[in-house]
Amino acid sequence: MITAEAETSILFKNILLATDFSQTSDNALAYAAAIARLHDGKLFVAHAIPPEARTSIPLDSLPWSLDRDLQEAEVNMRQLPRGKLLEHIAHEEVIERGRTSEVILDLIARNKIDLLVLGTHGRGGLKKLLLGSVAEELFRLAACPVLTVGPGALVPDTAEPEIRQVLFATDFSPASLSALRYATSIARASKARLALLHIVPVVPYSELPPEWYVASDVIESQEETRLAALEQLKKLIPPEESLPHGTDFLATLGFVPEGIVETAGKIKADVIVMGVNASSAARAAAHLYWSTAHDVVCEAMCPVLTIRG
Repeated sequence: MITAEAETSILFKNILLATDFSQTSDNALAYAAAIARLHDGKLFVAHAIPPEARTSIPLDSLPWSLDRDLQEAEVNMRQLPRGKLLEHIAHEEVIERGRTSEVILDLIARNKIDLLVLGTHGRGGLKKLLLGSVAEELFRLAACPVLTVGPGALVPDTAEPEIRQVLFATDFSPASLSALRYATSIARASKARLALLHIVPVVPYSELPPEWYVASDVIESQEETRLAALEQLKKLIPPEESLPHGTDFLATLGFVPEGIVETAGKIKADVIVMGVNASSAARAAAHLYWSTAHDVVCEAMCPVLTIRG
């Protein structure tokens, strides 16, 4: 059984924001800056220029005055809504040419990035739509934890968004539980309340074993499973673990992504923390974890922090 380590402290010293200069990227910048300030870290703000130039002149010989992509990127970088966001924060602006995912993944490796922050244009409720091809790729491939600010995430109304409530969602798998120490560390550093959540999946009657005919038996079995999950949640936080504003343990019945988003809304979570399976050996399970995290990101009204197990 994996449990939270007492007094675990995780520092995000090098934070990378991938921006396309859209409104969603600007929203993500507020969160990235707040994290950098909280951890006394350095923030890298990066933008990738498409590898194809808008001229037939070879890139190596293209003068700056004719490189429209580069000029536009530099202008947009200067026009970022800094205000007080980056005040007293060590930061570096990076513009490189290449496929966005390749540029960002290379920057993660070169600068020992501890946290990648993304904004995404996905739309909650329309589950056939992906996060956006680039964000989707980074969301899955980044070696570091990823904080994704989805389309439904509320825009911070201050330069320093506060975290008062952290929601940790788990299915008790090792990949999922690998994120627990991040949730407890964030709660402690932010002096926030932590809620641990497990959703007991609702099984359609058509998929129940033949011997389960009586509805009352199904309800009783599901309730037993829920109570067992509640006890399992309580064992994840050892007695010596001290969280400044306490811990809540929640086990409910429902469909997993919707249940996580609904609970986050009820408790007014400021961030959702989830672990996801990166193992290629368990492809079907990995797809399930990523699919759940993907749906939560698309619909949540707060950022979602995913950690690869």
